[in-house]
Amino acid sequence: MRLLPFCLALLAGSAPAEIYSYVDAQGNRIFTDQPQDGAPTLRLKPTNRMPAAPAPPPAVEKPAPRARKPGYRWLRILEPEPDVTLHDTEDALTVTAASEPGLYPGHRYRLLLDGAATGPGGGQPVFSLNDLERGTHRLVVEILDADGHPLERSAEQAVHVQRTSLIQRRLVNPCQTADYGVRPECPLEDKPAQRRDIPYVPFL
Repeated sequence: MRLLPFCLALLAGSAPAEIYSYVDAQGNRIFTDQPQDGAPTLRLKPTNRMPAAPAPPPAVEKPAPRARKPGYRWLRILEPEPDVTLHDTEDALTVTAASEPGLYPGHRYRLLLDGAATGPGGGQPVFSLNDLERGTHRLVVEILDADGHPLERSAEQAVHVQRTSLIQRRLVNPCQTADYGVRPECPLEDKPAQRRDIPYVPFL
């Protein structure tokens, strides 16, 4: 019974060891590393020790993918046409846009005129502009998310407004007496003084 643990302890060593074996007075076989008179020497071969397998690297937790925000493939202005010239327009200018895909819930369209928003925008890409001044104006339509951040923006589009001056209108259509104070090009202060006819009084 004492042989097994003793041999295991010897096998755990990495260097060759000299073992002595003898029988004691009670008839038990004894193994020891201490020399004994008359005890033969047993030489054990060194054990083959395999290197321990390297520990696997700690698992790296990958960050959870962020939820992708819905996007738009394109956004463009349909009306008016690019670089269109408007003459003497007194009616409202209608700006129409379209996007692909259509507007997602919570998003809205907004129109920019010369870089400034014309209003908070809404769910329909149709806008009305009144009383545009003469000259060139820049139109841009954008899509905003629920927090008001721009998600998509159309290409900038120019529109040119040409209005006939009041003097030109007056030359084309001269002011009549009844037009003064009525037509913008016929202000009341320009109305000529009316000649008062002196009644004919016969000489007596």
